[in-house]
Amino acid sequence: MNIESLHLGQRVRHPQYGSGTVKSIHEAAADIAFDDGNKRSVAPAAAGLEPLDAMASLSGLDMPLKQFIAETVAAAVTRLGLEKPDAVVEQLGLRWHGGKLVLHPADAALQTKEVPLEVFFHKVVMVRNNLRVLEQKLNAHEKLTDGEKVELQQYITKSYGSLTTFNVLFKEKADQF
Repeated sequence: MNIESLHLGQRVRHPQYGSGTVKSIHEAAADIAFDDGNKRSVAPAAAGLEPLDAMASLSGLDMPLKQFIAETVAAAVTRLGLEKPDAVVEQLGLRWHGGKLVLHPADAALQTKEVPLEVFFHKVVMVRNNLRVLEQKLNAHEKLTDGEKVELQQYITKSYGSLTTFNVLFKEKADQF
């Protein structure tokens, strides 16, 4: 396997070290995090590195088949306008219906702010849906390198993590962050 056919996040197999994931790619070698917990710098051609996942080749483009399909589907969904982020608002848990979010300022002279939980929930769901669209656009972006996509994806993942606080509001566990 040559260095040009490696991609960030790609799963590979080394004859001696076993399976691992490509973490960074340099001019002649790649840093691979192996499943045994060790990270090694490997020259793919000399080491006999092989792709672990199925590969797709399209007009000289070599990348993991799974990644190719995911990016193609995401781009098609976005271009066709099939996913509308505000179209689906999952249901608020029954125990929260009719509830309200109350914010009390530290200064008693200031007014308390009350927001119906349905309104607050709708805004949390909109943030989540917008993050999903951002993630799709990021993954389908033509000018970003794989490294840049991975770096930006980490911020989206951290945002999802911060929003897990609001999982208690969702009726269905599958709709949570």
